[in-house]
Amino acid sequence: MATGNSLRLPHEGERFGEINVQRMVAKASLLLMVLGVVMMLDPVPAMAADPAGGAAANSGGSFFPGNTAANLGGAIGAGLVVMGGAAGIGRIGGSAVESMARQPEAAGNISTAMIITAAMIEGATLFAVLGCFLAAIK
Repeated sequence: MATGNSLRLPHEGERFGEINVQRMVAKASLLLMVLGVVMMLDPVPAMAADPAGGAAANSGGSFFPGNTAANLGGAIGAGLVVMGGAAGIGRIGGSAVESMARQPEAAGNISTAMIITAAMIEGATLFAVLGCFLAAIK
């Protein structure tokens, strides 16, 4: 009898534990995103205010002092944008080389389309990184 926790045989091309590792990575990523959002949120001002006018009233009510949250958010956003742009350009390059290997007579057209598409991704990445930096220095 098979239960929900029983070990199943892998399908063709699948390794033991691959699905469990992917689920663990997905759960850890979700947990880190939620933690990041919670850390960036400001507490309710009424709860942060100290009736005696102590340090909590002067701190601005934020988990991070000053512009630290904006700088951290801008840096993380810029890093994610650059990683996304690099992944996109890498996929374009890999697909283009594979297409050229399949149809060598169309290599010139494929190469031109690859360069134009990569330039468009680079431009969008540049604008997104500038947006992250502008958000950080706001």
